[in-house]
Amino acid sequence: QVHLVESGGGSAQAGGSLRLSCEMSGYPYSKYCVGWFRQAPGKEREGVAAIDHHKWTRYAEDVKGRFTISKEYFEDILYLHMNTLRPEDTATYYCAADPGGSGCTSAWAVTMGYSHWGQGTQVTVAS
Repeated sequence: QVHLVESGGGSAQAGGSLRLSCEMSGYPYSKYCVGWFRQAPGKEREGVAAIDHHKWTRYAEDVKGRFTISKEYFEDILYLHMNTLRPEDTATYYCAADPGGSGCTSAWAVTMGYSHWGQGTQVTVAS
């Protein structure tokens, strides 16, 4: 059974950095699309970044150049390196996995495409 656990959230000042981690246990899949989503109060959950087994990456427009998603082949850990944080990045961040298949598609940011979710980790950015 796939189990996702996020960590690394917390508080930061605008312009600062945080690194989120997502440990993926029970994850035997060699083909996958995994990603980070976030949800701010009163807003819908939105895709932040995704990566697949081809190392194909995609980012939401407002995080391009600031956030980097990564996953090593030998680690079942997904990372999100967040730099130059802004107050509008404040949200609960979730990792998600779509195991199997052929990897990420142009619909990577659609929440329905992911079958496994973590519980989330809070990120708060002060101005």
